[in-house]
Amino acid sequence: MIVLEAVGVTKSYAEGREMVPVLRGISLGLKRGEVVALEGPSGSGKTTLLFILGCLLTPSSGRVVVEGEVVDPLRPGRLPAVRRRSIGFVFQQFHLFPALSALQNVEYALNVKGLTGGPARREAERLLEAVELSDRRRALPRDLSGGQKQRVAIARALAGRTAILLADEPTACVDPRLAGQILELFARLARDEERAVLIGSHDTKVRAIASRIIRIEDGLLSE
Repeated sequence: MIVLEAVGVTKSYAEGREMVPVLRGISLGLKRGEVVALEGPSGSGKTTLLFILGCLLTPSSGRVVVEGEVVDPLRPGRLPAVRRRSIGFVFQQFHLFPALSALQNVEYALNVKGLTGGPARREAERLLEAVELSDRRRALPRDLSGGQKQRVAIARALAGRTAILLADEPTACVDPRLAGQILELFARLARDEERAVLIGSHDTKVRAIASRIIRIEDGLLSE
């Protein structure tokens, strides 16, 4: 079952009086239970595509369909609700709340998705344990290493058991051992919970868990 689809998606940005194309008509579908590796050189449009699929950016043209709902670029106020319902996103730059502990960052994501109180605290603790960060649950982001921040970001993205998980360079700041564990976690989420997982990465180890590999270059997609 396809839970995330892009049809003819383009994106251009203004540079002076010119419009510079970043995506040139991208079409793809993501199914439950699969891990898809998104490869491509820096500047190829990987992050832009992930942000559009994650309802964080609107396309210049084309459409995105999330669990059967066509995302209307003319209704940007609807995007947060779609994200809360359907999408977990691992950001390359973490985007943690600096005044909240690791546990509170994950718990807040659960609160936004409707889980509160004791159940939210227990689920946040479970998610931090899944990424081997239970011992740092009370630490603020400023006291965490880059790899630890990445693990908090991954735990937060897993909150709410959403159907879709998008990850932008999720292993960039962790050591090879933990990178392997994180990728195995993504594979297990796809297999056991039937999540659809799309990982944009330069890390060739992603290929080992991928159901298929797609490549973006110069704004165009190929398999």
